[in-house]
Amino acid sequence: MGRLLFCLLSLSLICANPILIRAGEPQVDKKIVVFGEEGKFGGWPANHGMWIWGDEILVGFSTGSHKDLGKERHNIDRQKPEYHVLARSLDGGETWKMEFPNDKGMLINQGGMRHGTTDPKHTEPTPADITEPINFTHPDFCMTMRFQDVHGGVSRLYYSYDRGHTWKGPFKVPDFGQPGVMARSDYIVNGPKDCHVFLTGSKSNNEEGRVFCGRTTDGGLTWKFLSYVGPEPNGFSIMPSTVRLSPTKLVMTTRRREGLGEDKHRWIDTWESNDNGKSWTFLNNAVEDVGEGNPPAMLRLQDGRLCVTYGDRKAPFQMCAKFSSDEGKTWSEPFVLDNNAGGRDLGYPRTVQRPDGKLVTTYYIYYPDSPYRKIVANIWDCGS
Repeated sequence: MGRLLFCLLSLSLICANPILIRAGEPQVDKKIVVFGEEGKFGGWPANHGMWIWGDEILVGFSTGSHKDLGKERHNIDRQKPEYHVLARSLDGGETWKMEFPNDKGMLINQGGMRHGTTDPKHTEPTPADITEPINFTHPDFCMTMRFQDVHGGVSRLYYSYDRGHTWKGPFKVPDFGQPGVMARSDYIVNGPKDCHVFLTGSKSNNEEGRVFCGRTTDGGLTWKFLSYVGPEPNGFSIMPSTVRLSPTKLVMTTRRREGLGEDKHRWIDTWESNDNGKSWTFLNNAVEDVGEGNPPAMLRLQDGRLCVTYGDRKAPFQMCAKFSSDEGKTWSEPFVLDNNAGGRDLGYPRTVQRPDGKLVTTYYIYYPDSPYRKIVANIWDCGS
């Protein structure tokens, strides 16, 4: 697997009319290619995770070999290895260095979240039970969860006490009484042994998916199912992104899909819990239409607003952000982060806020001048 580092390539923002940008409005500072290699595919940060410690940022994503499967497809070669990799920045997202945990026998691409094959050179142990309580408040802690099958089966958990340089695991994610669990990394740390997790379970027909909330108060030795988020859908509700607003209040956005053909609807909805995850109330749709569908990445900004970033997979194919000043009850018009995509294969973002207030959003995208999917870090000002 090639390891060319694309850490220094900046893409300048082309603004049609800079004079119209007023003080307090969001504005893109720069776009930086984290991974972009001729003949290679980079994708799906939302499936992996993104973490920040001051000016140090770590993001996970998949890489593989490019294969032309059609303009609107994931153009990754299904017969060649796909790797789960990391990229690290020590300067707030300005430059990045690739890391390959599979070379250390960690975060191996076993089963789920895979479009390519597993490299036979890389193996890891069978997932085990957690027997030593996790210290969720360790200053260098991060955790990632991965699923085995999109419609059911088991999921794996890994955690790190050194900012993702080494990982403990894989550990079993409990089934929480569900037919199957398709875990991604959406969690809220409450205390040293206390953590909420927000996962997707199989529906009663064993297909994806229905979002639910769980919790551990003993460092992961045992877990408790707390609640479903909304009724079981006909289509799916998957890939939650959740923030805490108070000791008892949580707000969540999820990726939704209903209908086929001309009746299809793909959107992002918003939910709130006022009893710390025991029950949920629908608020509204954060984004009414995201084309072919894309997950949200939500965070609470330093000024108290909520921000959700997402890929819009309908023409003109854009990366966007929306804001809420009333705890998710209503959302702003979209702010466009990136409007130069070559097609619908984009998005799956993760977003963090730096100590200086700038946001760093990572996502995958390809541009009209090249078919190869890249991982881009967009550094931007969220306005006020």
